[in-house]
Amino acid sequence: MDLPKNKFLAALKDKSVLWGCWLGLPDSNVAEIAAGSGFDWLLIDHEHAPFELADVMAHLRAIEPYPVATLVRPVSADPSLLKKFLEMGVQTFVIPMIETAEQASACADALFYPPTGSRGVGTSLARAARWNQVPGYLQNANDEICLIVQAETLTALDNLESILALDSVHGVFLGPSDLAASMGKIGQADDPELHEACTNAITTIKASGKIAGILSMNDTLIRKSVDAGADFIGVGVDTVALGGALRALSEKHR
Repeated sequence: MDLPKNKFLAALKDKSVLWGCWLGLPDSNVAEIAAGSGFDWLLIDHEHAPFELADVMAHLRAIEPYPVATLVRPVSADPSLLKKFLEMGVQTFVIPMIETAEQASACADALFYPPTGSRGVGTSLARAARWNQVPGYLQNANDEICLIVQAETLTALDNLESILALDSVHGVFLGPSDLAASMGKIGQADDPELHEACTNAITTIKASGKIAGILSMNDTLIRKSVDAGADFIGVGVDTVALGGALRALSEKHR
């Protein structure tokens, strides 16, 4: 049995921009519907949505047969939690609220096997290793793990270059909503200073040779992010898409 390959890292080699959608509804039928909708990647949001570990596992299984990459955003960088996700088979992590190189380095330490990190060994219990049925898993698993840290505050942007200097960090994902709050502009998705901060950060990330990503449902910021060179962009959320479709249907027939 072969080592599962990281679909996200593979897709980055083939396309200039990868388009994605956020998943916040724990029902795995939603995940499977989204998996067949044509996105390049889907992110399971364990941070803000009501996902339990079993829900994340069900989503992973629902999405796996489809040609779409799966990312997971854990609620925190707790090494015990990251270990659980690793063993479940998560390969690409977007870890929220990382503000310093020290925090980013701690994430990497938790995600990678020695000598790169200190991930514990428990492959006989791990879906990631197909319960010890993947030859060479321990020697090759690090190559398929992708660490994206999320910059969501002015402090994170101030420390961006030191974070990007870490070899074990593959890239940085921007969170405009929290960044706006950090700037004293909470809820102001159209703010020009917010847009400038995001595009400047993308330029810095790309100049370092790392992966740049962002989540936005603001068409102007999406266009600016593409122009700045963003590699992957989240453009929707399942809850918002469902609510919008239902409201449109209701208004059409009332």
